[in-house]
This record gives sequence, structure tokens and C-alpha cells, in this order.
Amino acid sequence: MKTLVCTKPGRFEFADAPMPELKPGNAIIKIKRIGVCGTDIHAFEGTQPFFNYPRILGHELAGELIDFQNAPGFEKGEAVTFIPYFNCGTCIACRSGKPNCCTQLKVCGVHIDGGMVEYLSVPTYSLVHTNTLSFDEIALVEPLAIGAHGIRRANVQQGEFVLVIGAGPIGLAAIEFAKIAGAKIVVIDVNEYRLQFCKNNLKIDQTINAINDNVIERLKQITNNDMPSAVIDATGNLKAINEAFQFISHGGRFVLIGLQKDNISFGHPEFHKREGTLMSSRNATREDFEHVISCIQSRQIDPLKYITHRVIFNDVKEKFESLFTKENNVIKAMIEMV
Repeated sequence: MKTLVCTKPGRFEFADAPMPELKPGNAIIKIKRIGVCGTDIHAFEGTQPFFNYPRILGHELAGELIDFQNAPGFEKGEAVTFIPYFNCGTCIACRSGKPNCCTQLKVCGVHIDGGMVEYLSVPTYSLVHTNTLSFDEIALVEPLAIGAHGIRRANVQQGEFVLVIGAGPIGLAAIEFAKIAGAKIVVIDVNEYRLQFCKNNLKIDQTINAINDNVIERLKQITNNDMPSAVIDATGNLKAINEAFQFISHGGRFVLIGLQKDNISFGHPEFHKREGTLMSSRNATREDFEHVISCIQSRQIDPLKYITHRVIFNDVKEKFESLFTKENNVIKAMIEMV
């Protein structure tokens, strides 16, 4: 079968590999769609933390289940996705119902080879039913689940002000689920196209351009001087994270979905005065995946509006870099297997 390997930063190479063998406790999926995510882009750029080369990227996946062992309730030919964070099942996090932050976690396409392949073997415990969703919708379940998990971590309440920093795909996912929770949402980005996308497609009235606007003054105006009680970082940008500590209300929460490999810093007196809560949000759980699928089925979310660019698998090597150049205004790129 054909695979696409990121051999080093800035370089992809196609390679032939044997078909995966069916092993006890595993399933084989014929890959149909691969969503391109920030992790893939950072790996290609050489800026992804906890990463080694060579690596096959890809974990936003949709496919056809062609074979499996010990997967009760699943059928051959079924359209599926899977939870791409493979956990040990025995550590303190797993025993506490937090397999998304397992001490031995192996993320597909990051710590181990991922889904830029024709066929992929995954643990059967990771399989997820997708019911009537299309392959395009299925491939977007995972990034939406990341946002859903972050909003669940923030315990967003009806009517409160939630600030989402970063209007990329994960930020958009956080916005969607904050809306579903009934929050009043403010979005910050430096990219005016993405802010307009939020206005036009997510009906967000309050957006702030961090380059052109006085962020603190705008937030005070919008929140009647209260400031947002929940701040969500979906950038992973060190400057954005450090600056965002001053945006939290007294008694507020700051949730880091974005990942930054360097040390963050903030003034403790101000954070202490506000009795702020700082949390990270890592990956997602089955509960989040199922919530996303339910919201897509009920049409509370239309993930297809995020797909702005498509590329055929055989063309990825030549076209991948164009998928994250600013002038192309990519929101979500989808790789199609043919």
C-alpha cells in the first residue's frame, strides 16, 4: 500500500508498505478522508513538541471498517472513525476516567505513525460508530471533539462571557460548543479573514483584531467592565497565552487547548487577586466524540462549512505547503483517498 512519510521538517516522501496484518484486539480501516490539522502543519514545519522523524502524519480520519477482531456491535463495511489517543488502561489517569491524558499516551500521527496511508490498523477499543454521517463529516469529528472537551473543562455556563483566542479550526470548534452551552462569545484573532468567517458562518457579533484593536478596552466595553469569566486559548502561541492572563475576570477560568513548548509566565499577584483558575485541555474522550456526533446529526453543527480546500492524496507532497500559507485563507483542508 502507499504511504506518505514526513521524513524531516519540510519534506514528504511517498513509500510502499505492506498491508497491515489483522492482530488480536485490532481493526483494519480503509482510509477515505484525512483532515489536515495544526499538529500536521507544525510537524511539517518542525515546530511540533514531543515529535520525532520520520513519521506518518494524520489523525483526523474517516474510513471503512474492513476487518476486526473482538469489536462487538461493529460490522464490516461500516463507516467509522476512532479515538486516536491510544492509552494504557492502567495508569492513574486511565483509572480516573481520563484516558485522554494517559501517562503512556500514544497519539496516532504524533508519537506513532498515523493515517496518511491507504489502510490503518487501530485498537478495536478506539473505534467509534458514526451512524449516518458522511466521510467528510466523520473526518471532522476529532477536531470538533478537541473543542468540545475544552469547553467541558471550562464548565461554560448559560449567559456567561467566553473569550476564544484563535479562530483556527480548534478555536472554531470551541466557539461552536460554547454557543451550544449558551455562552456569549467574543473571538480574538490577528487574521481578519478568520474573524469575518466567524461573523458570517458562526454568527459571532463580537470579534477583536489583536493587531488593530485595544483588546482590554474592547473587552471591558463588551462585558460591562466584568471581563470574560472563561478564556480559551486555541492558538498555542506563547505571546497570546501570556497576554491572555490579563483578560480573565475575577473568579474566572483560563483553559489552554493550544500547546506551547516553551514556559508560560504571568504575574502571580494579579492572578492570585482574581482567584483565577488555570487549566490545560488535552485531546478528548469518547464522551466528547459522541457529543460531537450527536450535535452533527441534530444539525446543531454543520462541519462541512469548515472545508475550504481539498487535495487528492497523490498530490499532497506537492501541495501540502500551500495549505497553510496565509494568502490561501485555508480554514480546513481535506485530503481525499481515491
